Order: sequence, then structure tokens, then C-alpha cells
Amino acid sequence: MKKDITTKDVLKLITQDIAHHLLGFEVSEVEFVDKELHVIEKRESDLVAQCRINGILSILHIEIQNDNDKQMHLRMLRYYAQIKTRFFDLPLHQCVIYIGRKPLKMPNGIQSDGLSYHYQLIDMHNIDCEHLLKLDTPDALVLAVLCDFKGKNEKDVLFFILNRLQELAGDDEYALGKYTLALETLSENRNLTALLKEAEAMLRTVTFEQLPSYEIGFERGVDSGRLEGKLEGKLEGKLEGKLEGKLEGKLEGKLEAAAVMLGMGIAAEDIAKKLNIPLTYLTQH
Repeated sequence: MKKDITTKDVLKLITQDIAHHLLGFEVSEVEFVDKELHVIEKRESDLVAQCRINGILSILHIEIQNDNDKQMHLRMLRYYAQIKTRFFDLPLHQCVIYIGRKPLKMPNGIQSDGLSYHYQLIDMHNIDCEHLLKLDTPDALVLAVLCDFKGKNEKDVLFFILNRLQELAGDDEYALGKYTLALETLSENRNLTALLKEAEAMLRTVTFEQLPSYEIGFERGVDSGRLEGKLEGKLEGKLEGKLEGKLEGKLEGKLEAAAVMLGMGIAAEDIAKKLNIPLTYLTQH
């Protein structure tokens, strides 16, 4: 990437997207305060930020959970006490986002012994993945990776998301890199990193130095320029490390995306409009 994209930039983007699409908050002026809360255990998915929520200066605490933690409510209460000790005068909004495969069994608070404590608990099984995809905005597309794909082929969904991010970003290299890194970050929580890497390889139409993925950039350096070609048609089976040939124009890539969208039940008319291809051509292929 020509412009540096920091982890902080990506986490701010993720925080704002989660707040907007899942919590119904409009968040701005995000500043992470985890360094001021040394007693909180460091977890990669933890997000603790001072920000304006619907215009009010507040603290937003988000946890992404991929399993049913029997002590989650106790952990959240401990976090509450630690955060309020430091930021007593600010409203605190806490949320747990559950993305595990098994049914949600965790409580959303504690109600006993004179104590009434609750936080927001969101089960991503109840969030419509297709709704986020049909919004067709970069932030909604990225957030869709946390949803239950409802039996859809995981690599096809990732391929579709990446392809649309490319289309929407256009020539804005920085925006594409930022959203792709956000997608990579969230995909780790769903254990989709390997599949995402395969999907990224299917869409390599730029030089490897420009790709936001560190691993792909590293591979580019090892191969010393031998993998600068473009994909020819749809890659089938496992990638052997030789990505030779050229893509026969952007239309092939759009048809790939169209096939995935049709498999998701999206109307052909909507697909043609979003991908900017003639409806007659789409129906013929």
C-alpha cells in the first residue's frame, strides 16, 4: 500500500461499523483507552473506546465471543467496575457479540443478591447476513463476515464480499486496503482466515505490494516478482502457488460475483444494476 494503514485505523472502523449496524449508535471521535486500563486482561477482540455516542461523550466496550463462556457475565461485571473506576463520570455502554456455531447459552447480566447488572448481548445467528450484503456499502459488507452464512458456501460469500469491496473502492487504494484489513481482522474471529486468503488470491488483479494482506505482501517478496500476472478465469481446486495468465477483462470477475449473488437468492435485475452489466448478458450466461 502506498499509504500506511494502522491497526488503530482498522479498529476505529470496526468500532463504528458495529455501533451503527448492530447497536443503532452513531459513533464519532473514537479514542481507544485500553492502555489506561492495565488491569483488564488483554484480548485481541476487546474494544474499549472513549467516543461520542449519538453526540454524548461516553465509553463503549465491545466483546466478540466465539464460544459460550460460563463466566462471561462475571467478566463483564469485572470490566464494568474497572472501566467505571477510571471513567466514573461517563456513561458506559457494554456489548457482547456472540459469533459461535453452537446456540447461545450465555446470560446478559446478573440479577441476584440485591445486584441488578445487564449489558447488551447480540446473537449473530439472528442477524440477517443477506440484509447486510444487500445494503451494498463497504462497512456493511465487512460486518457481514460475522454473521451466520446459513449454509452458504463460505468461500463464495467471502469472494463476493471482496469483489464488491473492489468494485465500490474503485481507484481508492487506501479505502480498499482499510476495508480489506478490517475484513481480515474480523474473519479471524470466525476462523475464516485460510478461506479468505484463497478468496483474496482469486481477485489478485493488482501488484502484490498493493494488497493489504501482510501475508500476501510477504509472499510477493519471496517470489521476487514472478506472481505479477492476473488470474485467468475462475481458479478451481487448491492454489499451487503459480498464478499465471491474465484475467480476460473485468467482466469475468463480475460474472463470478453474479453467480454467487444468484446463489444467495438476489434478483437478477438487482445484480445487473449493482454490477453495472446488461441484464440480457447476465441472463444469457
